[in-house]
Amino acid sequence: MKYPHAIQNLIEYFSQLPTVGPKTAERYVFYLLKQPDEMMQKFAQAIAELKEKTTVCRNCLAVAEKNPCTICSDTKRDRTTICIVSSTRHMLSLEVTGEYRGTYHILGGLISTLEKIGPEKLNIKELLVRIKKDNPKEVILALNPTLDGETTALYLEKILAPYRQKGLSITRLAKGLSTGAEMEYADEITLSNALKYRYNISG
Repeated sequence: MKYPHAIQNLIEYFSQLPTVGPKTAERYVFYLLKQPDEMMQKFAQAIAELKEKTTVCRNCLAVAEKNPCTICSDTKRDRTTICIVSSTRHMLSLEVTGEYRGTYHILGGLISTLEKIGPEKLNIKELLVRIKKDNPKEVILALNPTLDGETTALYLEKILAPYRQKGLSITRLAKGLSTGAEMEYADEITLSNALKYRYNISG
């Protein structure tokens, strides 16, 4: 006996989510079946509004409610510093610390040989355009201390090297983050110290 089409269809959609296998997806669906209609309507509305009520900031490329985002439109932010992160989640993790008051640039991922993600699939061209336009004094490479993060950081160091002659300082987070760690799971103190004690890359 097979599940009704509506159930099987939703199981297949949940199974496409990261780290969600068929059994977990099945549990999600049957959990939802037990919920009252009002909750289900709100859940469906939240999913529908996910794309409708979000946008991408034209400056930093973060997912936001408005364009430009609240950080880029804040006149009190330090425009001479750009912190490069791989995702909006990592940007928000750093924001929680209250340590950083500059601007951000979202790469949209990391270079990954395994996942066949090359530099051309990241927001690197947009970064170079922005650097030429805004002429910042410092660029912070705030990427995960993973193999993909290190590969991406080394690539960025290489393409940003010519801007050192124009006075650009390229820095990286201090080694407070454990190797292989994900930034969004690090505590505020660790991230705050990593920012505070960031070091300049010689070259």
